[in-house]
Amino acid sequence: MVCIPVEHGHLEAIVKEPKDSPRGVAVVCHPHPVHGGTMHTKAVYRAAQAYNDAGLVTLRFNFRGVGVSTGSHDDGIGEMDDLRDALDWIEARYPSLPLLVGGFSFGSMVGLSVGAEDPRVVALLGLGLPVDMDRYDYSFLSEIDKPILVVQGEEDEFGSGERVSALVAELGTHITLVRIPGSDHYFTDRLDELRDIVRGYYESGPGSRYLAAV
Repeated sequence: MVCIPVEHGHLEAIVKEPKDSPRGVAVVCHPHPVHGGTMHTKAVYRAAQAYNDAGLVTLRFNFRGVGVSTGSHDDGIGEMDDLRDALDWIEARYPSLPLLVGGFSFGSMVGLSVGAEDPRVVALLGLGLPVDMDRYDYSFLSEIDKPILVVQGEEDEFGSGERVSALVAELGTHITLVRIPGSDHYFTDRLDELRDIVRGYYESGPGSRYLAAV
């Protein structure tokens, strides 16, 4: 466990290195803290495992007001600042490696928003996009060309696979969508499949394009 210094105090975080020489660094953002989301949420943990399996250093952290992170929930605005601080902190420790950002549910909006605008970030991951919630607008993803993997449960109660497929079709071919049949928002009983999908995309798929050679 480490603490990342930020303006409001610190962020609780976990850094894990892969077994072999790292190919990049991935930061994974957790779901909505008001609804119990933390860096230990199962889908976040499995995504981080997949990045490690693909040869990346991973950073999971708790947004402000979660766990022992200081501050209080800020409806996504302050959480974006938390992610920017986390990226600065981890880049200083691995300055030669490309950065990747991923997130689950609320964390996907935070991660994709910050990652899209940050030139240091070369690839993105969105899990369980809550597209049925009007406050989450992913249309900005059409304005970038970074490779993006989206993994959606077919029966996701906050955005079905069909609904997300229609959205992705409008955003561009730089986005790869994988729909998991029978899966809900939390990927219940499908977490191993989620891990395999993420690992494959960044190990040898489109997400590997900008990673360091080993």
